[in-house]
Amino acid sequence: MNKTALFIRHRAQSGRRDDVQRVWEKHVKPRVEANPAHEAYFFCYDDNDPDVICVFQLYTDMASMQDFLRGAWYADYLSEVSQFIEAQPQIAPATLVWAKG
Repeated sequence: MNKTALFIRHRAQSGRRDDVQRVWEKHVKPRVEANPAHEAYFFCYDDNDPDVICVFQLYTDMASMQDFLRGAWYADYLSEVSQFIEAQPQIAPATLVWAKG
């Protein structure tokens, strides 16, 4: 399996998690929906922290992940979302070893 997973944890400024989601829906969601290299994508609210968003992405391979994150639109997303987050997100790439299909 050459698939690449990406785990991301965003911490929004207090009470601004919905604003982060709004910016994500504007910039990221339509591109994920149109990207055949995204095999799975989960945008989740952390049930234990009202300011945290957890994202899981599964790409067909590492190159596809890198291509997606290098898109010209990505800088605009980061610029807009930065006004609502406390710090840079925690990002953990991972190699998929097993998955239930």
